[in-house]
Amino acid sequence: MKNPSGERITLHLDMDSFYSAVEVREQPELKGLPVVVGSDPKGGMGRGVVSTCSYEARELGIHSGMPISKAYRLCPDAVYLRVNLKLYKEVSESIMGTIRIFADRFQQVSVDEAYIDVGDSINDYHSAILLARKIKNEVFRLHGLTCSIGVAPNKVIAKIASDHNKPDGLTVVKPEDIQEFLSPMHISKIPGIGTKTQPLLHEMGIETIGQLASSDVQLLISRFGKSGVVMHQLANGIDMREVKEREEVKSVSTEDTFDEDISDPLQIDRYIHELTEKVHESITRKHFRFRTVTLKVRFEDFRTYTRAKTLHTATTDKETIRKTAMGLMEEFLGKGRFRLLGVGVSKLEKLDKGQTYLTDYLQQ
Repeated sequence: MKNPSGERITLHLDMDSFYSAVEVREQPELKGLPVVVGSDPKGGMGRGVVSTCSYEARELGIHSGMPISKAYRLCPDAVYLRVNLKLYKEVSESIMGTIRIFADRFQQVSVDEAYIDVGDSINDYHSAILLARKIKNEVFRLHGLTCSIGVAPNKVIAKIASDHNKPDGLTVVKPEDIQEFLSPMHISKIPGIGTKTQPLLHEMGIETIGQLASSDVQLLISRFGKSGVVMHQLANGIDMREVKEREEVKSVSTEDTFDEDISDPLQIDRYIHELTEKVHESITRKHFRFRTVTLKVRFEDFRTYTRAKTLHTATTDKETIRKTAMGLMEEFLGKGRFRLLGVGVSKLEKLDKGQTYLTDYLQQ
């Protein structure tokens, strides 16, 4: 979407070394060690591949997609862990819920990356940079993980930018800087130009994005068909794709991990109120009403519980979220100190813009 100034600004967020970073978060004793997530190396005889690895392991030459046997030969003393998809999916859902709050349009493209379109709420790159920093800070504060963000006029440049200064990077590419940014890069930096296409381009004397951008498009078409046109456009920083949800949004939620555990009912009420504000702002911007309210609590000893209540009718009422969440909270009051609280809504229904509901009016 274009903002009021006529410019289009897209953010791409990419979690840093996601699987291994989650493992290190769960096992702090692994911090600073080369951690490799993948299949069992079986003493160098394993036949699987590396799913991802920590930056300490990357410094030793290990990388995603490498045969696990080769990784073991490079560093037999690394910490080798099996893939725990259930854990990574749970962490991903929580992180994406945090990010989604900031977006007018949100497109998750994998377990660890997403595009963010803030539409009319962002007017310039200065504001976009401030938002990107806020998102990075929130992801780290709430989830203890770092991410890298690219800010650019479109999706392809934003994605390339997010990978430009990892880990914990923030790279901004304004429209006037596109060619200077892209031209020196190897063609492999363009998403979709993989190991099969690269040798063919090399045979044509094309190694950098700049060379691809200035190539004869008819020659590219003769070699690659319609893909030649797409490659040429991407190399020139042209990408007309919009940020859009790939599937229906099923829920909206947010949570907060406290610097110090809390038990005071007044504090709890204040945090529930703040979480409610964030959730309500998000569903209002996305034109949803809800039927179910969910509360998440985590005690100081990491015991975690969720409770939910489904209403008789769907509503957009903010006070209903807060009152329902506080009602669900009563079960846990006086039973310990809390390190995390979360509020969410689900069973969402899409509203037409401008549509009002008598049920909402009667509840106000």
